[in-house]
Amino acid sequence: MIVGLSSLAKGADEAAGKFPWVPPKVGAGIFTGDLGMLDREREEYANSLAGYASNRVAAAKASAASLGEARRLVALALHLSSRNKKTLVLSFQLSRGVLPESVPGDYQPDVLARLLFERGMELKKQGGTENTLLARIFTELSAEMDPKNDDAVYASEIQRLDHGNVNWSTLTDVKAEVVEKKEEGTP
Repeated sequence: MIVGLSSLAKGADEAAGKFPWVPPKVGAGIFTGDLGMLDREREEYANSLAGYASNRVAAAKASAASLGEARRLVALALHLSSRNKKTLVLSFQLSRGVLPESVPGDYQPDVLARLLFERGMELKKQGGTENTLLARIFTELSAEMDPKNDDAVYASEIQRLDHGNVNWSTLTDVKAEVVEKKEEGTP
């Protein structure tokens, strides 16, 4: 009987780790003190993004698409707040093959999308390299999260036509790019 239970537990552990999670390589983060957001606001956005990602992965049972989306959101959250508890816990759980439980978030997805869009518009008005980058990211995310928000979709499409899609690898693979550049420069 004990042997049966231990093999059952082992089988459950193996089944839990069947989805591939590639944690983002964030490094020190691309947003500095020049970003037009207070630390508290950055922390709140990181919490909301991690909660949204966690719920999407849980609802989709760790589908490849939900994990890809979660990777981008985890990277963004870590760039906003590198020690954000919700984000670090989610990334750890996913790296261990643990499917996160769906948790009630602070905002419904359409409300979070609207907040991201409006905050992105404010960042764009503030100007500057970091604000403009985050404005583009928030606008694109907003349209993806709520494709029924005509304003966000329109702004995202204009942005795509003028500048192309956001290059997510600049957020998700920062350390990898630094290593590759160093290797290229070495004889």
